[in-house]
Amino acid sequence: METPAHEGGSVLDLFRLTGRVAVVTGAGSGLGAGITRALAEAGADIVAAGRRRDALDQVADIVTGLGRRCLAVPTDITDPGQCDALAEAAVAEFGRIDVLVNNAGVSHTAPATRERPEDFRKVVEVNLFGAYWTAQACARAMGPGSSIVNVASMLGLVKSVLPQAAYAASKAGLIGLTRDLSQQWSGRKGIRVNAIAPGFVDTDMIGEMNADTLAEFLRGSSLGRTATQREIAAAVVFLAGPGSGYITGSTLAVDGGTSGH
Repeated sequence: METPAHEGGSVLDLFRLTGRVAVVTGAGSGLGAGITRALAEAGADIVAAGRRRDALDQVADIVTGLGRRCLAVPTDITDPGQCDALAEAAVAEFGRIDVLVNNAGVSHTAPATRERPEDFRKVVEVNLFGAYWTAQACARAMGPGSSIVNVASMLGLVKSVLPQAAYAASKAGLIGLTRDLSQQWSGRKGIRVNAIAPGFVDTDMIGEMNADTLAEFLRGSSLGRTATQREIAAAVVFLAGPGSGYITGSTLAVDGGTSGH
């Protein structure tokens, strides 16, 4: 069972990750790169996983520039064997895994009557199966006080204005997986498992979206804007560390109030 966070000292200590080792999937670009940087800023050493070695090396340079250590491990998370190798590489380099952020994900937009089986399978294999294989592998090396943060989506909670059956189903499944793994591991192994459900985030993908479609999405947001990457990364840092020590099995909506409508 996880030891409660120490009540002495500054409350800010509960948001520091000094001495911890964090594995981040999809770390090479976009939100994953931002999360990786934030975890390093909070004091964690990093194991950066993704498909592109060049992108991971760039992120590693940022992490080391912040004074933290970083191991880049090219990984296809749809292959359970590569997920096992990722966890083994983390333990070989750092001796432990304290945090896993399941961030890697893909999306696909197509009308349900015309979506190809291979496109649907690819989304589910990365977003849901990949998160499960990575959680399995890392949990074997994680001890009491560890934390898993699954990056789901508000589209696992609310409807989309675009036809995104595979993406919505995979993210809803990830939220269900979060609850189940929390039930299995929090009390017995001391590993807390939570998820965040981001709304639209200010990334390159948003820049490619049709302005009218984005505006329609944002009409459902109480704040009426996209999130910054730093706002999403801050939520991950919170759930990764001791400040959220009494939170498990929960999904934190970071969506500007969209899912509250």
